[in-house]
Amino acid sequence: MSNRNELPRQRRGSEQITLKQVAEAAGVSAITVSRALNTPERVNDTTRERILDAVERLGYVPNLVAGSLASSRSRFIAVIVPSLANAVFIEVIHGLQEAFEARGYQILLGNTDYDLQREYQLVRTFLGWSCSALVTAGLRHNEACLGLLRQWDKPVMEVMELGEGLDLNVGLDHQHAGRHMATHLLERGYRSIVYVGACMDRDYRAAMRFAGHREVLEAAGLPTPLVELARLGSLEAGAEGLDRALAERPEADAVHFANDDLAVGALLHAQRRGLRVPQDIAIAGFNGLPLGQHVTPRLTTILSPRATMGRVAAKQVLKRLDHDSDNALDNTLKPPCQHDVGFTLSVGEST
Repeated sequence: MSNRNELPRQRRGSEQITLKQVAEAAGVSAITVSRALNTPERVNDTTRERILDAVERLGYVPNLVAGSLASSRSRFIAVIVPSLANAVFIEVIHGLQEAFEARGYQILLGNTDYDLQREYQLVRTFLGWSCSALVTAGLRHNEACLGLLRQWDKPVMEVMELGEGLDLNVGLDHQHAGRHMATHLLERGYRSIVYVGACMDRDYRAAMRFAGHREVLEAAGLPTPLVELARLGSLEAGAEGLDRALAERPEADAVHFANDDLAVGALLHAQRRGLRVPQDIAIAGFNGLPLGQHVTPRLTTILSPRATMGRVAAKQVLKRLDHDSDNALDNTLKPPCQHDVGFTLSVGEST
């Protein structure tokens, strides 16, 4: 029986492998190991593979917190999105991750659930980790969050929408997208068009698309009915949206949904109701999700280049980080940089 008072044995994990040991095992200098892990593009492939093999064999784990304290800059980049259940944001994250990891950066991921106060708390937390940069979805932040971001001296990238941002901005013009779809519906001969959105005070980009939609219909002298659902986009919510649109506007010949989740839910529900799409009711969406292209009839939608948006945003952040590293003594204010990734109308059989 063991003596409970004896000191526990030292765990193997406490014998931490050092950068110097990795360098000796790989036959290179410590600075070369550091470059291979932090800026891999600066080390040739053969040497980098030898170093990574030594890292794996020895079980080396870099002390990222110590490194960030020493340099006031880590290899972390914070990414904050409104939802991890929405495929739209997952694809943007994938594009960001692909580009950042190729340069030795890792993502710290936060989810706001469309709550600006929660975004503020996440920003406070991530900035405390000495992140090298911050990527956030959207241009709207509460005043406390804006105050933090304006004082921060590292790159801030705002994605998803286009507009006057704090620093770097990559996105698309949602109001123009709404105008584009409404114009398409008018050109197809539809004259009683209902817009269906959900929680548009939180999902405000859907409200921006409605503004563009309304602008086109008003210019044509047509009414601009709106149905707003109390729950965010889902197939079930789309079915509810179609029922409400037809109950409030029995004469409706088209429904413009704020996103593809709603639109596909409505399309499937229309079939259950015995409605022909588009003969009895036309249905259009936004985002270009794969689901909408695998239903019958195929959904008419706006394709947003989500993965491309993530990759472009990451490249802009990395370019700024490289510039800041090369010009460490240059404290001049950098002008905001904006990049429009655009969108594409995909005409299916649903309109």
